[in-house]
Amino acid sequence: MALITGLFAFLYHLPQIYKWILKPYYAGSVFLTVAFVMVRKAPGLCEHLATSREDGNSCDFDWREVEILMFLSAIVMMKNRRAITMEQHVGNLFLFSKVANVILFFRLDIRLGILFLVLCLAFVMTCKPPLYMGPEYIKYFSDKTIDDELQGDTRVTWLVEFYANWSPECQSFASMFADLSLKYNCPGLRFGKLDIGRYGEVSQRFRVSTSPLTKQLPSLVLFQGGVEVMRRPMVDNKSRAVSWTFSEENIIREFNLNELFQKSKKLKKGGRDEAVVEEVEPQAEVVEPVQPTESKKDQ
Repeated sequence: MALITGLFAFLYHLPQIYKWILKPYYAGSVFLTVAFVMVRKAPGLCEHLATSREDGNSCDFDWREVEILMFLSAIVMMKNRRAITMEQHVGNLFLFSKVANVILFFRLDIRLGILFLVLCLAFVMTCKPPLYMGPEYIKYFSDKTIDDELQGDTRVTWLVEFYANWSPECQSFASMFADLSLKYNCPGLRFGKLDIGRYGEVSQRFRVSTSPLTKQLPSLVLFQGGVEVMRRPMVDNKSRAVSWTFSEENIIREFNLNELFQKSKKLKKGGRDEAVVEEVEPQAEVVEPVQPTESKKDQ
């Protein structure tokens, strides 16, 4: 049953997979993922490889290689249990397959291991995942514009994503955040993004870590009247992020987007007699609201 379900899922996403394969990043990742299998099974090459099989067949996997590949499958399945988007599933497969290939190549021949490791490093340095380029209603902030936008009209509620282009989690979340902006953007509820990988001072001010091992990327922060009232993932007193799943359902529920949208869409831009958007009561969190520094307001 699981095999049939996986087959149907593959066929359903086949057009998207076909588009991915045509892109240099995904084409290179597929090649690096299957590199060891290709070398082990390549006619004319596999005959010259070392093997620990009792029958001496160097064109087939030995028991240790099978063990490593089975362990890789288990790790990928465990990591994909929390994956939400297809990009996250594929990214986990690529990442752990490359790690397994490094181990397999070094075990087979140290020269092949070094060569494969150099290829992986060159690939990481020269080929980046394609950025989301689809439709969205999102305002991109800089360190000089974020305060003006958040405080420009106190009736407007902002849902801001703090992200970094180098983070795989941020890259896979981009399409989901764009879809939310298409569904919920209105005069009183707007969506924004800021690349804290470029603006280190902003990351410190809003207390979003940019460490390679951080669990705070991406971070979603809800602002009302220029003041933070909620964020996910939450951060404890030791600046550690509390585990949270970035699914569309969780975001809509936690930030109460349906109710916010119904109240905020009545707000007319520039209107003086419109009712102020009702504030969302901050939930009990260990994070204290961040007070942005003062700046000039928009006219």
